[in-house]
Amino acid sequence: MRFSEFAEKELIDVAGGERIGSVGQADLVIDPRTGEIRSLLLPVGSSWFGKKQGTREIAWGNIRKIGPEMVIVEGGGRSY
Repeated sequence: MRFSEFAEKELIDVAGGERIGSVGQADLVIDPRTGEIRSLLLPVGSSWFGKKQGTREIAWGNIRKIGPEMVIVEGGGRSY
């Protein structure tokens, strides 16, 4: 799957059915030795000037299913 196809998908927390965000808004954390994706970093909230107020990290291992329109995530990630 190309990243452009992946970026169009919505992230959904399986526990509450809550929309977490869009993959296209996320930054990827990639292991430099293996090239594997470690996690997704999603911006949380924004101020009037578009500045991020925080970040939510979703470990790649918490992704349960990648469907045609959405990505199902277990445990909505940790915020910081």
